[in-house]
Amino acid sequence: MTLFSKIARGAATVGMAAALSLPSIALAQGELNVNDLGVGAVQSSIKLGSGDVRETAARIINVALGFLGIIAVIIVLMGGFKYMISGGNEEKVAEAKKLIVSGIIGLAIILSAWAITSFVISRLVSATQEV
Repeated sequence: MTLFSKIARGAATVGMAAALSLPSIALAQGELNVNDLGVGAVQSSIKLGSGDVRETAARIINVALGFLGIIAVIIVLMGGFKYMISGGNEEKVAEAKKLIVSGIIGLAIILSAWAITSFVISRLVSATQEV
């Protein structure tokens, strides 16, 4: 080992020791309460929806599946475009057909995922509602 590598290792060791020990010194403070953190001011200014969490989750899932459906349709359109401009080239036609089939399979998966999640969420909401 050269002198430089020994110095570099020693500096790295000291740096790691400082990085591990300094946070405990810096965080040595008393008990905190809600007013110290300003949580009361933040909570009064936030306008959260009063809707059901399950319905909010269902909306988020529907939006995500909608975006995925748009992507799948774009993949099918790209495959159709590649098929049209392939000019009879077998390799390009095969690649375009793969894109079209992949997009259709993706759409089928997305639609089945939407059906399953909408069924589960509707049953969950109806089972947990107060009568």
